[in-house]
Amino acid sequence: MIVLLSHLHAPTDTIRLDYDARLVRRKRLVTERGQAVMLDLPELTDLSHHAGLRLDDGTEIALEAAAEPVLVIKGNLPSLAWHIGNRHTPCQIDGDTLVIRDDHVLRAMLEGLGAQVTADTRPFHPEGGAYGHGRTFGHDPHDH
Repeated sequence: MIVLLSHLHAPTDTIRLDYDARLVRRKRLVTERGQAVMLDLPELTDLSHHAGLRLDDGTEIALEAAAEPVLVIKGNLPSLAWHIGNRHTPCQIDGDTLVIRDDHVLRAMLEGLGAQVTADTRPFHPEGGAYGHGRTFGHDPHDH
């Protein structure tokens, strides 16, 4: 059985996953060295909150965010963040910049709002949801 780890002692390999790929339940993953790992978790899990995996033989494999195309945004951040959030777009807050996944429609909207937008490639770590550490999955009115 594969175990998710909150910290690592001696990883021997790495799995790099982009933002979408870090949300899994059952998936075949491949390490940087080419080893296939079949992950079969009891529930949908965001791997962003785990340092790695321990395989049946005790081997530890690090989990890292892969670099992916993003937009780095500068300008009136409160206003720009509101417009990004209004479109339910995951957003990373980095001091004096916002970072979102590359999207030509959102780029045009943000530039139209006066933002300075630069394309980049880097690991993407957006903020978690308002009701916990993780991704927002929408609101179920029956939760009350």
